[in-house]
Amino acid sequence: MDAAGPQVCDDMTVEVALSVMASARTGRLRVCDNDGLPTGLVTRAQLGIVRDGPGYSDRVQLRDILGDRGPHAPVAEQATYRRPSALVPAL
Repeated sequence: MDAAGPQVCDDMTVEVALSVMASARTGRLRVCDNDGLPTGLVTRAQLGIVRDGPGYSDRVQLRDILGDRGPHAPVAEQATYRRPSALVPAL
């Protein structure tokens, strides 16, 4: 584990990710694809917004939140949360 938090796969659901965060006592997770390549970071606050949103279901996965960003995206872009319009209402 590093400063970004535990590493998890992007097919993990939001509920499981929140449980992992609680168990690891961390506020963020490093998300990787099935090849182990980093695809972004998610925070407890971001997952809470998604979970409380009108489009949420227990099948929403981390890859649904991160969208198209992948290991070739700039690091600053990977670390920035992009609000999926279908899941989270605009504030």
